[in-house]
Amino acid sequence: MRHEQVTGVVLAGGMARRMGGTDKGWVELEGKPLIQHAIAVLEPEVAHVLVNANRSLEAYRSLGFPVITDIQGDYQGPLMGMATGLKHATTPWVAFVPCDSPRLPANTVSRLVAAQAHSGQPIIVASDGKRIQPVVTLIRRDLCDHLLSALASGERKIDRWFAEVGFAEADFSDCVDAFVNVNRQDDLNALIAMPRLLGISAWSGTGKTTLLKKLIPALNEQGVRLAVIKHAHHKFDVDHPGKDSYELRKAGAHQMLIASDQRWALMVDKVEPQEPQLCDLISKLDLAQLDLVLVEGFKRESIPKLELHRPSLGKPLIYPEDENIIAIATDSPDHIITDLPVLDMADIEAVLAFVLNYMDWQCD
Repeated sequence: MRHEQVTGVVLAGGMARRMGGTDKGWVELEGKPLIQHAIAVLEPEVAHVLVNANRSLEAYRSLGFPVITDIQGDYQGPLMGMATGLKHATTPWVAFVPCDSPRLPANTVSRLVAAQAHSGQPIIVASDGKRIQPVVTLIRRDLCDHLLSALASGERKIDRWFAEVGFAEADFSDCVDAFVNVNRQDDLNALIAMPRLLGISAWSGTGKTTLLKKLIPALNEQGVRLAVIKHAHHKFDVDHPGKDSYELRKAGAHQMLIASDQRWALMVDKVEPQEPQLCDLISKLDLAQLDLVLVEGFKRESIPKLELHRPSLGKPLIYPEDENIIAIATDSPDHIITDLPVLDMADIEAVLAFVLNYMDWQCD
């Protein structure tokens, strides 16, 4: 959805000291520079896109968007970039994203706008559920003079100025890697090595487990190292009454780790029942050893998903209500009318090919 009252500004004006002075906007990830990843987030959702940069100006202009340099020089930080964006924008609202967060969700601006409509605050800041992410923000343009005065008085702390004006948070806690920053070469290497996430979305009884039992061995044959995260809706135990691990946990050990020469498992009892967060579960995995994480359940998470659909169940398709669904696997492919890829659920080779293509996996 395009928000005609919003201008999008990519903040690419920093010195990038931790990248050895390399202009981060032109560091490549997955075949294109970081600046293009940022523009791809903004362009479909805003009326205009501006690029705030202080060097490589001709290169940035070659992208076809207006380039604005800081009102005051000497690389005074992102707050100066925000003031510059507010000064040049012509819409009532300005959305800012950094050039070094290539995993921001496609609906970043819509989330910020929705949070503003709910709160009525003049500043909306993205939050990962634990802390705010101050350079992913929506600011009312008429705050420009207030910000310029703050800068003139020596203010350089974004969160301090936000607190002075008043702000609300937009919840991005379901976006597990949205705020991964590329500040160092190691960050880029880690991001390249990070496994892809693919959700499996379906109504109960559609056959998720049946498909996964066929797909997982096929992926293994291609050399894909994968993990599965499943949302369980009921109480469950991986150890059982009579087992030492079970008895010790029930005796009061809130965390119980059991290990052998072949495997280990950690059971943690929550003090207060609460829904599991995908980002927390992913952090428990050894990501360096994985190429793909298949996620079953967690339907509200903003991750790419493959929908499984059987018309015979009498349930509606999920994809019209979930913009994160990227393909549909069904037992009646001729009856599905959509622009999304439609796969025959019974053709595991076709499903496998789709997943490998999604991963950009190079088969031997």
